[in-house]
Amino acid sequence: MKKIRIKQLKSKIGRPENQKRTLVALGLGKINSFVEVEASPQILGMVNTVSHLVQTKEL
Repeated sequence: MKKIRIKQLKSKIGRPENQKRTLVALGLGKINSFVEVEASPQILGMVNTVSHLVQTKEL
């Protein structure tokens, strides 16, 4: 399975609760933090929810 790198670019302050929890579930907490995860359908759905806050890159 492919891996993707997810980098948080914008703050979660002032965002709806579901977006805040999605960032935490992805392992992100601060701006410019990043994680490398498997590109499963569940992860891609979470990335889609917060796509305006993060940047993704395929590895």
